Amino acid sequence: MRLQVFLSRSGLCSRRKAFDLVKLGQVFVNNCKVSEPAYSVDPLKDNISVDGKKIEFSEKQYILFNKPTGVVTTRKDRFASRTIFDCLPEDFKRLFPVGRLDKESSGLLILTNDGDLAFRLMHPRFLVEKQYIVNIDRGLNDKDKLCLEGGVILDGKRTGQAKISFLSSKQDIKVIIHEGAKRHIRRMF
Repeated sequence: MRLQVFLSRSGLCSRRKAFDLVKLGQVFVNNCKVSEPAYSVDPLKDNISVDGKKIEFSEKQYILFNKPTGVVTTRKDRFASRTIFDCLPEDFKRLFPVGRLDKESSGLLILTNDGDLAFRLMHPRFLVEKQYIVNIDRGLNDKDKLCLEGGVILDGKRTGQAKISFLSSKQDIKVIIHEGAKRHIRRMF
């Protein structure tokens, strides 16, 4: 198994963060510094450590978490009074969230140590639908609905197409997208 994949699957961090840790020389295999993320390791035989801390290979875990409002989807944030990890038992503190919901949003999050699954669920090229129920302060007219469905400009780039349908009124809307930028849905509207 590649070192970068091992670190991600162990629940230590994301694949991208694992790549950075290896490149920065913070990862040791059998007490030798390794700087190549694709370095081949045997999780059952090799002694792998990051900054002197031994990393154990663990079974893949998956939990569904109903994130309440007022809680931030991150491990640590010096400005946040509560993170999702403050709501979880100690056994789940090594998992990482697949995607994010902003502080004022509530809803279902998947937490896992399965980096491959997280990548497939989050990367837009796999076209995994992300569904949101949105309540807006005024009704959405047909012209604005078509505009949102075709994609809008955020940060100088056009978003992907969205599927929008009305629920009980033109203020209660179901939105389906395949990508997810920071505060994507709020900024779309």
